[in-house]
Amino acid sequence: MAAILLIVVPTIEFGGYSLLRMIAKRDPGYLENSVRRHMFRAGHAHAGVWVIFALVALLYVDKANLSETARTIVRWGFAAGPILTPLGFFLAVVSPKAQRPNKMIVFIYLGALSLGVATVLLGIGLLRA
Repeated sequence: MAAILLIVVPTIEFGGYSLLRMIAKRDPGYLENSVRRHMFRAGHAHAGVWVIFALVALLYVDKANLSETARTIVRWGFAAGPILTPLGFFLAVVSPKAQRPNKMIVFIYLGALSLGVATVLLGIGLLRA
């Protein structure tokens, strides 16, 4: 799972580059659309922070007193959260004219749920260890 998250890092870098390019070129689809601007920034921020959190948390999975099934759920949850949530932020406002998020916003909730479940399970497993 750590390998997947490390491979995702360049996509976060590309996202930062894309945001910078939209700002520098004064892209009206970004600068004049506050919903899109806020969603893109939130997606980029969540991706960066959650990938770091997940990489650190994965170091503790083998130290936790969890079944193999629970460890698998934790590992997948920590990988899915930082991928699904930013995906939702970006895909929910793909159109430069979007005035509110579309149905793809569901990915934000799925990613948050994945990360939340993984975090709680890992915490319980560490308390039991």
